[in-house]
Parts: sequence; C-alpha cells; structure tokens
Amino acid sequence: MTKSGVRPASYTCLFLAMLIGTFTAYAQAPAAWRVSVDPVRPVNGSPVLFRVTPPMALTSLTADWLDHKLAFRFSQKCGCWYALGGVGLAEKPGSYPLHLIGGDTTASRSMVFTHKVAVAAAHYPSTTIKVAPEYVEPPKELTERIAQEEALKKKAFADTAPESLWMGKFLSPTNTEETGVFGSARVYNGIKKHQHAGQDFRAPVGTPVHATNAGKVALAHALYFEGNCVMIDHGGGLMTIYMHLSEFHVKEGDVVTKGQLLGLSGGTGRVTGPHLHFAVRWQGTYLDPATLLKINTPL
Repeated sequence: MTKSGVRPASYTCLFLAMLIGTFTAYAQAPAAWRVSVDPVRPVNGSPVLFRVTPPMALTSLTADWLDHKLAFRFSQKCGCWYALGGVGLAEKPGSYPLHLIGGDTTASRSMVFTHKVAVAAAHYPSTTIKVAPEYVEPPKELTERIAQEEALKKKAFADTAPESLWMGKFLSPTNTEETGVFGSARVYNGIKKHQHAGQDFRAPVGTPVHATNAGKVALAHALYFEGNCVMIDHGGGLMTIYMHLSEFHVKEGDVVTKGQLLGLSGGTGRVTGPHLHFAVRWQGTYLDPATLLKINTPL
C-alpha cells in the first residue's frame, strides 16, 4: 500500500487470484461423499456397479458389502472411484450398508463412510426341462469323474487374480437371441434341481463365442454337466463362464482381450439342444448376466 493509502493494482490482482484459486479448489471437491449404484434399484441376483466420489483426494478405496470385499479403481473419465459387486440370489430385500474405507498414503490419513443401498426382491419364473435321465441322476460309475471335475472347478474359482483385469463395458458373448433367463427354477424330468445360474443364447453348432471382457483363461475343459467349458478370470473374484461348446479356441493360462474368439457353440453336456449357456460368477455367487451387459462402466 502506498503512503496515500491506495493499494497498487498488482497487489489487488494477486489477492483476487489467490481467492479464486482457493474457491476453485473447494468447488472441485464435493462437500460430502457421493455414492451411486447401477442398476439404481438392484435386486437379489443382480450385479451392481458402485461409483464413489469422496470429499477429498484419495490414493486407495476399498469397501465391505454383504460380507464381500470390494477394491475400487479410479477413473479420470468420471472423476470417481468404481467397483463391481453383486447381490446373491438368496439375499432378502432390505437396506444394506456399503462400508467405505478411503486412504491417502501421501498424507498418512484415512476416511470411512457408510452408505445404505436398497435391495428389492426379484420374481423369477419356473421352467420345466426334459433331458437324458443320466444327467439328472448320473450313473454310479461317473461319481469319481464328477468329483474330479468339481475339484477342477473349485481350483479355478479359487485362483482368481486379486486386481481387476477387465476394462469398460461388457459385451454379449454372441450375437444371437436370448432363450433362457437367469434365476428361473429349473425342474429336470420332474425333479427340481436349482435356479438357473446363467443366461442361455440360441446358438446353432459352430456359432462363434467371444470373451465379454479382458481376462485370463482359468479353465478350458470338457466337463460332464457343463460340456466343453471355458472360464475367464476377470480379477477381483469376477468370472464369466461359457458352456456346451463344440470347439475350444483358447487354452488354460491364455490372456484374452475383449471380443476374442473363445470357441464355437455346441450341444455338449446336459442340454436339450445346441445353445450357449453364459454365466457370471462373483466371489462365489452367481449374478444375472443380462444386467451386467447393460451396465455402463467407466474407463
């Protein structure tokens, strides 16, 4: 300030610049946690994409959700953290807490926040299917084979990569129409076995079957019930499964890209005719593939 009491223009400009910079810094960070879910109204059996914008910069974000662990990734596109999770088929309708734990290693601090997510009840149909009797009650001589295959599947499910390998929206494994929906109660030859844990596509023998997203081939094997089956590990406990193939075009251990040819459809295993059974498994629970294919994930 000069002796006349008038502040020089340069000082005034500097002060205004500092004030605007401070305002901008606060304007860019939300005053509170922002959490959104896709689908907006998840149901039992639904995959869920969580988007989180914390009120401060973080270097890591994890969460507990329905007794499962979620590891988030940061997206420059949305300026948010995101992770895929799901609601088990047996989960009852209600309001369930998403416990968020954020960390900032540069400042040695952490933040916690809990957000309630409403889960509604889905109404799944019942379907009756006629298959060869040996696929409802397998012969005793096949008991050892089926047990060995169960061990193979269990190992594949357990050996998932800790980090997410997928990126962006999941694609349909084939361009054919859907014929069987997820969650329907399956009655085989008059005996109720289980709920349908996948999505069926009409697929004549030889129809190309593609990887819905990037990952690693955890299993490529001929199985009794599933027929020729490919399992893709997408990391973080997320897997996609492709059943009843006539041919394999990948082998176990292969790293695959989104849209890569995995094999050709067929009618192997427990089927009523040629088709593709496509399943989504997340940390031990099966989720609705049709919902996953509709979710728009950040890049």
